[in-house]
Formats: sequence, structure tokens, C-alpha cells
Amino acid sequence: MGAKESRIGFLSYEEALRRVTDVELKRLKDAFKRTCGLSYYMSQHCFIREVLGDGVPPKVAEVIYCSFGGTSKGLHFNNLIVGLVLLTRGKDEEKAKYIFSLFSSESGSYVVREEMERMLHVVDGKVPDTLRKCFSEGEKVNYEKFRNWLLLNKDAFTFSRWLLSGGVYVTLTDDSDTPTFYQTLAGVTHLEESDIIDLEKRYWLLKAQSRTGRFDLETFGPLVSPPIRPSLSEGLFNAFDENRDNHIDFKEISCGLSACCRGPLAERQKFCFKVFDVDRDGVLSRVELKDMVVALLEVWKDNRTDDIPELHMDLSDIVERILNAHDTTKVGHLTLEDYQIWSVKNVLANEFLNLLFQVCHIVLGLRPATPEEEGQIIRGWLERESRYGLQPGHNWFIISMQWWQQWKEYVKYDASPVVIEPSSVLNGGKFSFGTAAHPIEHGEDRISNNLGYMNTTEEKYSDNISSASEASESTGSGFLYSGTPGADMCFARQHNTSDNNNQCLLGANGNILLHLNPQKPGAIDNQPLVTQEPVKATSLTLEGGRLKRTPQLIHGRDYEMVPEPVWRALYHWYGSNLALPRPVIKNSKTDIPELELFPRYLLFLRQQPATRTQQSNIWVNMGNVPSPNAPLKRVLAYTGCFSRMQTIKEIHEYLSQRLRIKEEDMRLWLYNSENYLTLLDDEDHRLEYLKIQDEQHLVIEVRNKDMSWPEEMSFIANSSKIDRHKVPTEKGATGLSNLGNTCFMNSSIQCVSNTQPLTQYFISGRHLYELNRTNPIGMKGHMAKCYGDLVQELWSGTQKNVAPLKLRWTIAKYAPRFNGFQQQDSQELLAFLLDGLHEDLNRVHEKPYVELKDSDGRPDWEVAAEAWDNHLRRNRSIVVDLFHGQLRSQVKCKTCGHISVRFDPFNFLSLPLPMDSYMHLEITVIKLDGTTPIRYGLRLNMDEKYTGLKKQLSDLCGLKSEQILFAEVHSSNIKNFPQDNQKVRLSVSGFLCAFEIPIPASPVSACSPIQTDCSSSPSTNGLFTLTTNGDLPRPIFIPNGMPNTVVPCGTEKNVTNGIVNGHMPPLPDDPFTGYIIAVHRKMMRTELYFLSSQKNRPSLFGMPLIVPCTVHTRKKDLYDAVWIQVSRLASPLPPQEASNHAQDCDDSMGYQYPFTLRVVQKDGNSCAWCPWYRFCRGCKIDCGEDRAFIGNACIAVDWDPTALHLRYQTSQERVVEEHESVEQSRRAQAEPINLDSCLRAFTSEEELGENEMYYCSKCKTHCLATKKLDLWRLPPILIIHLKRFQFVNGRWIKSQKIVKFPRESFDPSAFLVPRDPTLCQHKPLTPQGDDFSELRIPAGDVKKVDIQSSAGEEDVLLSKSPSSLSANVTSSPKGSPSSSRKSGASCPSSKNSSPNSSPRTLGRNKGRLRLPQIGSKNKLSNSKENLDTSKENGAGQICELADTLNRRHVLGGSQPELVTPLDHEITLANGFLYEHEACGNGYSNGQLGNHSEEDSTDDQREETHSKPIYNLYAISCHSGILGGGHYVTYAKNPNCKWYCYNDSSCKELHPDEIDTDSAYILFYEQQGIDCAQFLPKTDGKKMADTSSMDEDFESDYKKYCVLQ
Repeated sequence: MGAKESRIGFLSYEEALRRVTDVELKRLKDAFKRTCGLSYYMSQHCFIREVLGDGVPPKVAEVIYCSFGGTSKGLHFNNLIVGLVLLTRGKDEEKAKYIFSLFSSESGSYVVREEMERMLHVVDGKVPDTLRKCFSEGEKVNYEKFRNWLLLNKDAFTFSRWLLSGGVYVTLTDDSDTPTFYQTLAGVTHLEESDIIDLEKRYWLLKAQSRTGRFDLETFGPLVSPPIRPSLSEGLFNAFDENRDNHIDFKEISCGLSACCRGPLAERQKFCFKVFDVDRDGVLSRVELKDMVVALLEVWKDNRTDDIPELHMDLSDIVERILNAHDTTKVGHLTLEDYQIWSVKNVLANEFLNLLFQVCHIVLGLRPATPEEEGQIIRGWLERESRYGLQPGHNWFIISMQWWQQWKEYVKYDASPVVIEPSSVLNGGKFSFGTAAHPIEHGEDRISNNLGYMNTTEEKYSDNISSASEASESTGSGFLYSGTPGADMCFARQHNTSDNNNQCLLGANGNILLHLNPQKPGAIDNQPLVTQEPVKATSLTLEGGRLKRTPQLIHGRDYEMVPEPVWRALYHWYGSNLALPRPVIKNSKTDIPELELFPRYLLFLRQQPATRTQQSNIWVNMGNVPSPNAPLKRVLAYTGCFSRMQTIKEIHEYLSQRLRIKEEDMRLWLYNSENYLTLLDDEDHRLEYLKIQDEQHLVIEVRNKDMSWPEEMSFIANSSKIDRHKVPTEKGATGLSNLGNTCFMNSSIQCVSNTQPLTQYFISGRHLYELNRTNPIGMKGHMAKCYGDLVQELWSGTQKNVAPLKLRWTIAKYAPRFNGFQQQDSQELLAFLLDGLHEDLNRVHEKPYVELKDSDGRPDWEVAAEAWDNHLRRNRSIVVDLFHGQLRSQVKCKTCGHISVRFDPFNFLSLPLPMDSYMHLEITVIKLDGTTPIRYGLRLNMDEKYTGLKKQLSDLCGLKSEQILFAEVHSSNIKNFPQDNQKVRLSVSGFLCAFEIPIPASPVSACSPIQTDCSSSPSTNGLFTLTTNGDLPRPIFIPNGMPNTVVPCGTEKNVTNGIVNGHMPPLPDDPFTGYIIAVHRKMMRTELYFLSSQKNRPSLFGMPLIVPCTVHTRKKDLYDAVWIQVSRLASPLPPQEASNHAQDCDDSMGYQYPFTLRVVQKDGNSCAWCPWYRFCRGCKIDCGEDRAFIGNACIAVDWDPTALHLRYQTSQERVVEEHESVEQSRRAQAEPINLDSCLRAFTSEEELGENEMYYCSKCKTHCLATKKLDLWRLPPILIIHLKRFQFVNGRWIKSQKIVKFPRESFDPSAFLVPRDPTLCQHKPLTPQGDDFSELRIPAGDVKKVDIQSSAGEEDVLLSKSPSSLSANVTSSPKGSPSSSRKSGASCPSSKNSSPNSSPRTLGRNKGRLRLPQIGSKNKLSNSKENLDTSKENGAGQICELADTLNRRHVLGGSQPELVTPLDHEITLANGFLYEHEACGNGYSNGQLGNHSEEDSTDDQREETHSKPIYNLYAISCHSGILGGGHYVTYAKNPNCKWYCYNDSSCKELHPDEIDTDSAYILFYEQQGIDCAQFLPKTDGKKMADTSSMDEDFESDYKKYCVLQ
């Protein structure tokens, strides 16, 4: 495909230059520089896009690029010039040589037939028949023979037709030049072209401030008010808004400014008349006249101090006098002519006109016509500001007096003083504008600052003003300057001293000797006012610089000060190298407004953490703790100026926005010394209160990626060297340091810590009497000991935060899955913590085997009592007393009706949230009648197809399904048509729209006789016919990617099919669709181009259209159909009496339509009828009566440039009516659910699917069944886990559903299983007195116990922790009565646990105990069969089941159950089991089976049972994405105040500030419980010796962190 060097060696670069003019060469060089920058080579991609254009087929473009000498390095400029000259101005002989070189061999001496045919196949797709004549004498031909054949067969192939056929379709220069919009508008207004260009920049800056994207009244009002009174703002807006669409477009603002400021007096007064004509009826009624007089009098008072008679007259009298003198119609109103006559000599009307004159120039951006006019405008504005005085919150700007004097001379500014009243800079003093007669000094005590320095923009003013930038206007107190190029803040206009040397000649003594004509001053130069900063650091604020203190700057001698609007105007007109904004604040002592010249200059430090060595093994669990030998390095990073009146919160928010750091990820510290920092956590303190002075160092601390804080980690690592300052705090209001993504752990610990009965248990030290260090599935007491130590620190009230290092180390040691720095599930950690505490504090040191019998038709109370009794025989601890409840699980066989009931313990309810089984879709319907599009809201099933979507949408919009066409719109074009049988996708390449299409008529075949009836037409229903020059050798269809279109098969065109993302399968011979696609298009003109075809490039905009088109459609019908749909986008003509002269510039008014239709390809850039080498942008469709045979091509709506600017309303594209279904669908999608509905869903009956068949003991086979869970017994502390993370369709997703839950008086008794009151008799089940010592279990009975097995473990632990049982996690296998409840999350291997849990990390370490995870839903498919078989085969099944479990990774802590025979008798634990425990209220555990029967009485237990009401005391919340995010805890302190625990931060907050929407785990405490009743008696008991535990821990712990 071409050689590596140019094939145009026959044409030299020097010869090529002789064929181009100097102007053309300069243009080409500039275009090359713009495209390639500083490179000497142009890439192939740039060559295709910028030189040839996208219409040239890629293969052809590649051939041309290589033939020009392009390589992988690029194409040199010289070679490009030679190639372009050859193509556009080459002779036929040179073009023939060029074509010969394309096909010739490497030597360039001959053409081989095989190579030429191969290239023709690539470029053209076929080989011409005439080629055989060229090679009639052999397989090779030289240049002479090739040339002779080529000149006789110029139409043989693409290159020959393009270069030799005689028609020049592309040239080097496009000499056609139509007037630009700016020229046209300038010709019919009083504005110059430069004014309009400058004004357009200003317009887009002002419009950019709009919240809606429209220049509406909401945007316009704050810009002009003040000084325009709010009562006049709407009228002024209406005067600009001629078409009354509540949007001021550029044409309207240009015409309005022309009429108001540059027209004759009559036209200016006409503009004012529109301001007062509120109802726009062309006359001023009495009411409007009265409002006008009131407004004009207010304007006079604001701007003048003169006394006029109207100020002392009654309003009604003034109105009557005006009507009596000027009402020519005598009907009680003024016409426009009447108003003009009245206003000519009226001082009130003239003063209002002067005010509008100022606003139009200073605010709206019109440049003054003369220097004198500029001076009058500025002076008038300053005089008005002098009457208002300084206002707190406003900003004033400092200007060098040297420049100010030059400017005053230039504009002939009147030097008489303008006095500001009242005092501003000095107490009781006055200062004047523009006079140095009475210089006023400023004391240093007058310094202050405001939010004026704090802006979210990236730009700051610098000394370098060589680049242009654009001003982004702001109406607030801040100075908001954007760095967008090309706007009115032009830094390029520097102060040129040579331009001002003629202003005066100075004598030796400095006296002025001679005044010459004043010259226009250059850019405002404020550099002499500021001091050079010795600190080279980035400034974060826009104060511009620190003003000099020595020598002291004096107002009127060294500088002048102007309000912000005046500065913006001067900056817009002249530019500046430095802006010096200074805010007005109110003195905290005198309460007098003052200007702060010297704000607090602060130095901000950032940390540079030392490099950490890579840790392995268990020590990585310690988190992100740096080495103690490598202290944190802090370096100066930024500077900034802030007011002494600003609060820490304001500074924090500003720095967060400026540095683009989330507020919660940043903290500020007051830097006193290397080892003494103070956290600035009181956000309401001001700098003045904190006594922060100039050059004070502050540390900006940013969270590490693992959520830890660098300063905290440094403190922990160096705690031996740094004195920890103990700060008294509220007990329990202590945070936990994040040790590296440990917020999940901190959140759970804080929730458990605020569980008062448990905390009292640990604070009192009772846990030391109950440590169970021999429990084989415990943690040797380490968990309880470390947690107890941490709780005592948290509730000591001496520290604001502590680092849970020991507990973190212990957790990671016994549960490696919580190792590392990955975010984990807080609920899993909570389950592990409670389970570990229980096992370490279990009062049962030798757990007996117990039998888990089937219900077998027995009463529920009996089965429940038996199950609870069995549970307490193995598990008794403070954790069981507080957190354990009981669930009833029932499975009913659908075949025989057999019911199996199980009762299982739980320590929290894990409620699956209803996952969004519906998706919310908003779709806009665009109809053919041109009405405003309507947006509809729908809720669809997740698997819904577009067919179903059509049906639902049809019911809402009233269109038939066959009239709806779905299309994905992207970049103002239709990219794809989804097929009906596809699933609806929410994430598409563009946005989904529904177009109305004509009702399909009887199909017309694509090969119908129409083709022959119109054979002379350029196109016949999408078919090309052979033309005279053979351009189109055979019929081809034009594609547009629409459904049911004919697949293209042309050879000459670079056709793109409509198959997008597999959405468009080939549909050959489909019937004609009856509609075509139309796209809006405008031509973008550029003065730097390479070929004439690229001077005006098409650009698509707006929303594409669907236009009806059949074989009977006339061309005029197409224009009508398009106009019907776009007429709402074209601004209506204003009423004739309200029109202005600028309408005449809309050339489209002389046309029937303001656009032209052209036939284009699907991309909208090139013609659908012409071959690529004609570089046609689309053949015009004449607006005639003949048939429009468009075929399957698209049409472009080419807007007339002037009409596009003056009539097309871009804002109307966004206008969409919202159907009521949108709000209904949004509400249904986002509507919160309440906790009762979650519990109701949890306890509702469900059917087990075919993959969850239940083994029925009666049917002896797997059967379909129904399952139901119920609450049987509630604990004193009820933990509810809202399962936001669920495994759906093969991936983890987080439910964002909001759950509403009660904070007080939560009553879950409605979800408890009803008891039979006749069975509630208080008699013991056993007659053996005070204990169960006489109750024996015969040897040899089959007992069902739990096991936990890990791969590689040598021993099978025949025990199970009770905390491993939650509301949705039970020990029984799938299908059993106690198997877990379905929650929508289904995964064969890991039903749910957490998206962060990994099967590879669970239970693999030999000899290390793996405690079960909580909140899991693991199901073992064959467990039920094994268990049932075990009952028959006895102990023989134990080994088989154990082997099965050893081969299986048990995920999520769900443990199987093992049936094992016992060869010995078991004596039950002491204590009574009363029937009221089984059939009573079931609200609480009571204290059954506790440490001793004397700890609680039956009366106390019964009283507890009668109060099943709960109060919320803690919430764990998760915000952010799955696998990341952040955990925060809200908890209620015993002082009845709520606190927010955000890692190390703990702040009091109002209950209404709690973020309940992100709640993840809820902690409820039963009303009326007494903490004392849960505390065991320690009389006579011996405290456990923990010294060895401490020694073991310290020994291992110090190996890593070397802490004392």
C-alpha cells in the first residue's frame, strides 16, 4: 500500500511553491501548525481528518497518505504541499504519472497486473473490464503504455475518474465568502462587528451562570439588581425578551443593547417603554403608570441628591397630571408615542435611561463608544456607590494610583471628589474617589478578610499575563474567574509603556512640563502595590498578593479602590496583570463595616509519609502504621490569605473545594512544633478568636487510601516520644483511630460499646471472673480481655480517641480473613466479635452432646422449650443473655402435607431488603405533529424486552405499538435501533428516545417497478442508476442503519452499515420502512484549512427527526413535515408593533423555510448520492412538487446561518413536558419501606424452588415444599441487620433502598408466633427440684450436634458457636426446616456473606481455629440426605459426612450438623425449665439457664416478658459503593445525647441530623431492662490470672510495632 517515501518525485517542492500564492502558503503553514503543533510531521490520523475529511474511504485515504510520503513517523510539511498542489493544480501528465506511481513496483519502472488488480480490489472493490487491454501484451507495462491506456479510459477506476475526468471537485483555496452572522447583524444594528464579537463572549459568560442553561429571569435578575430595583428587573427582562419565551438569546441581547444604548433618543425611550409595559399590550394603563412613577422616583433617590417637585407630590396626582397632559386617546392610558413625548424633557425618565446605560455597559458587557462616555459611566456608578457606603460581604478592588491617573486623563474624568458616606476605611472618616488632596492613612488594625478570597475556581492571578483567559462572572461575594480561553479577561493586553511616553515630559525635579494628548492606558498594573513573596509556594486564594506595609500605602496617593462591577468592566476593557480583591467585613468590636487590606497570611503544610516496608504474614493486620524510626515529614505546600473573621469551617470548606478533597477526608491542625499539633475540630471558632496571626503554619491532613489518618498513625508509632495530652471528654464519646480500612471494625465496636449492660459488665471487671481459656473453639480469653481493656479506655472520659491496636491484632490473629487493608463487612466483624466474646466468656466449660429431634407433630411450645434448653446447656454467657433469641422454622411438603418444625437460636435478625426487581426508565416520546416532547416514566421488570416496553409506553402515550420506534441518540444522531426481542438496557451509548412513525402501510418491495418508472432520476427508491460518466456502475442501496433497511452493497462508496453492537442483523430484501432520518446540521467555518472541502465543515446539533417518506411523498411534503417538527424550535416573530430593525437581518424571512434539505449518509457529513471524490456535503432537495425518491438515505436539515443565530432556540431543545407517570415511577422507585414490611417479608411463607427440593421424611424423596420463618423468642438487645449486599445474577450489588424504622417504642410482637394461652401453665417440665441432675439421657441414643470443619484440619470439632446462628443463617442444610430463608441472593457456592469474603481465606490454616462468620446463608445440598441416612446407619455415617465436609469449603460460617450416637449419659445443667418459657409471651430470654437461679426471680422474668417494646440506641451506617465506602456509627450515650462516631472523630449531634437513609445495622434495647440483673455475682469467685496473656501478647505485639 505505497512506498515509504514520496511517489511524487517528478514534482519538486520548489516547483510546487511556485504554483501557490504567499497568502495560500501562509494559510497552509498556519493550518499545519494548528494541527500538528511544534512537530514537523503530520500523523496519518490528522491527515485523514484535517486534509481529506471523513468522507474519503479509509483504504483510499491510506493509499494517498503513503503516496505522499507518509510513514509511521508522519508526513512532512514539504511532502504535503507537493501532494496538495498535484491533486488540485497538477497537469494531466503529472496526474497520470502519479496514478502510475500508485500501482508501480518498488523501482517505479513498470506496473504488474497482479499488483494493480490487488490494489483495485482494495480501493474500488472490483477490477474494470478495460484493464485487460492495458495488459494485452504481457503481465507488465511501462509508463508509456499505461499512460496511453489511462488517457483513453479516464473512467476506469476511482483515481482516474477523480483526477482525469475533467471535473475539479476540490481546490486548494475556497474563494467563496458569504457574510458572517456578525457582519450581517452589525449591518442592521447600531453595533460594530467587533462589538458583537466581544459581546458574544460576554453573553456566554453570563449565561454560563444559569442553573437551567437558559438566560432566564432567574439568571438575569441577580446580574442587574442592584442597581436596578427588583421591581424593575422583570420589566427590563421583558424588554430584552422580544419573543416572550422567558429566555434572552444572543440576538435579543444584541438588539436590546443597540436600542437602549446606541440608537437615537426616540428608540432608547421606546426601549424604556417596554420596561414599564408589563402586560405587553402596547399601552401604559393607570396601574402601570403608577408603578412606573414609583420606580422612577426610587431610581432618582438612589442616583441623585437633587430635590425635585415630584418627590413631594402624591402618586395619584403625578399620574393624573401625566394623563391630562399626554393622553392623546383620552381613554386613560399612554401609547408609545405619548410616552415618548412625555419622556423627552422629563428628568425622571432621563435618569432611568442613564441608569440603564450604565448597566448595559458595566454589567452586560457593551464596550463604550468613546473614552468620554466610558468616564461618565464609571463616574456615575461610583457616585451611586458612595451613597451606599461599604456593605459587609461586598468586595472592592485595589487599583494602582499610577494607572488610575492615566485612565482619568484618557477618559477626561472630572476630578471633583466623590465622597463615600459613612466611614469606611477609617473610623468616622471619609475618602474620595480620584483625588489626592486629602490622603488618608490606614492603620494595621484595620485589616480583615472575607470569603472574597475563597473561590472554587482553579485560576489565580499571576504576574505572567501572556496568555488569554476568560472571565467567569459571579454575582456572589467571591471573585470567580475561570481559565477558559478567549473571553473578555484578556491577560494578553499588557501595559505598554511606549504607548504612554507621550503623555507628559518631566523635568529634572519631576515636575510636569508639558501635557500632550492623553493616550489609552495599557493593562492595569498593580505590581507596585504588592510585596515580593520570599516563600515560593502555590497560593490557594485569589487575594492577588500581600500589599506592602513599608512604606505604608495611603489611599488617594498610592491606590484607588473600586467596587467589583467597576473592576470587572475595567478588567474587561483593559486587562490586568494582577487583581487585588479586598472584602468588606464588620469589625467585631465596633460593629462598623471596614475594608480589610491585610488578611491573615497562612502557610499550609502537607505530609510526606515515609516509605513503608512491605509486611507479610499476620503482622500486616496492624494496619497502616509507619515505622517509629521514620517520623512524618511535613513540607510547605501552599499559602493563602483568609480573614480574621472567617471560621475554621469556612476555611475547611474552601480548601476542600480548592484542592478537590472531600471534606470528610481532610482535617486541619494548628502547627505549634514538630511534636505539638492541635486539631482544629471546633468549626465555629474564628481565626481572630484562635489568635492566629500572619505566617502561622497549618497542617492539611488528608486521609490515606486505606482511610487512616497520617498524623494519627505517626502519633501511634511515636507515642513513646510524644506526650499524650489527656483531654477530659464525655464518657463513651471517644473515637477509634482508623488503622487502615478499619472503619468497619470501629463502627461495630462503637455499637457494641454503647450496649450498656454489656459495657457495665466489662467496666466492672466481671469478665475477668468468667474467662474461659480452655474452650477449644474460643480464643483463649484473648478476645474478651482485649475488648474489655478497650472498653475501659473508651469509657474513661480522658481521651478524644484511642487506637484499638490490641483488639485489631487479636481479631486478625484468629480471623485472618479480616487481615490486610481491604474494606470488610461490618456485620461480619460484629458477628465474629460477639461470637468470640461469647466463647471466651462461656460458663459451660464442657459442652454436653444434645439431641436435636424433629418436631414430629409435637406442640410448638414443647419443641421450642426443648431446643432452647439444649441451647442453654451448651451456651451460657453474658452474650447469650443479652443477644440470643429463638426462631421458628417450618417446612411443609407440597406432596403429602407433612410439616416439619425446627427452633433455632439467633443473635441478630438479618433482613434481606427487597432488591430492585424493577428498573426505572424515563423515555421521551417525540411525535410527528411537532408538539413538545413528553417524558414518560415506567417501571419495568429487570428482564423486560423492548416489546414489553412498547406495550407499556403505548398505553401511556396513546400511540399504537407499531407506531413506536425506539432509538439510541448520541451526538445529535441516531446510533442504534434496539430490536424488539432484546432486553431493555439502562446503560446505552446514548439516551433512549421513542419516535412516532407512520402506521405501516402495505409494504412496497425494494425492487418494485418504481425503479423503472423513474429511471432518469438520480435515485430510485434508494437505487443508483448508471450515469453518463460511469460513476455508478451498478445499483446499490444507501444505508442508514434503521431497522428493516436494505443492507448496502455499493462499490464506490464508503458505506457504513447499521449494525451497532450486534443490534442490527442483516435484513435483505426488507420492505420500505416509510420514514427517513433527518439530522440538524450547520456549517462551521474556519480560515485555516488545507483543501476547499474543509473550509466549511458540517456539524450536527439538536435532536434528530423521523420524517414520513413513502414512494408517493413529494419533495415539498418533506419540507412541510420537517417544518412541522422544528417550528417549535424557531423563535416566533414578535408582534409587529414590538418588532425592531434587527429582524431584517434574518435572511430566512424571505424564504419559505429557514433551512435546506440535503441527502446525506447516516453520519450526516457526506452526500448519499455522490461518490466520495466529489466531496459533496449532500445534494440539495428542491422544494418542488415532484416525487422525493430518497430511498433509505438520511436527510440533513441545513439551517441558514443567519436564521440559525437569530431564530433557532437551542434552549427549546431541552424543553420536555413531564407526564405524571414520571413522578409516580420515581416515587415508586425511591419510596422508602418501613421496618415492619421487612419483617413481614421475612416471616411470609415462600415456596422452595426446584433447586431447593426438600427431603420429606414421609415421602422418602425430595419434594417441593413451602417454608416459613417466625419469631419465637426475642432477646433484651435486638440487633437487626439490613442486608444491603446481595448476590444477584452472578454479581454483588448494594441495595440503596431507604428503610424507615422507629427510634422509640418499636413493638415487634406482631411477628411473634401466637401462643395457645391454655398451654401456659407454670409447672416445671422436670420434677427433679432445683436442678436437672436426675434427668438422664440413655446411652446409645442418637444425638444431633454441630460440627465445624476446615480443609486440612486434623480434628473435627463436635461443637458449634451459638452466635453462628442468625435470622437467616441456621445450622441445618438446605431444605430443612431451619435452612436459611431466600432473599433474592443466590449463588451455588456462596449464598451470601459479604462481597468481601473469600472462600480461599476461610478455614485453611492447619491448627488455627476458624470461628464462623455471621449473616451467611450457606446451604449444603446433600446434608439432609446424609442426616437422614445417619439416623438409620448410626455412627457409620459420621466419618463419611466428615470427609464430605473436609472436601468442601464452608463459606460464610454456615455449619453443617452431625448426628452422632452417644455411648454415655449426660447430666443436664442445673435449673428449672418452666412451660411459660415455651408458650408464654416469648418476648425475652428471661434469665433461664443463667449463672445461678438466684440472680433473677421468676417475677422479674415475667415482668420482662410483658414489655416487648424496644428503643433504638445505636446505628451502623454504610455509605458509598460496594467493596469500598465508609462506615459511621450513631449512638445514644447514657447522658441521652446522640453522638456520631466517624473513626477517631466523635461529635455530638441533634437526632434529626442522623443519616438514617444509609442505615445498615440497628441496635434496639428493650424498655425497662435493668443492667444489674445481667451482672453475675462474683462473691467467692476467683479472678482469672491474665498476666501470662499480657506477656504473650506483648511479646508478639512488640515484634512489629515496638510500642511501650
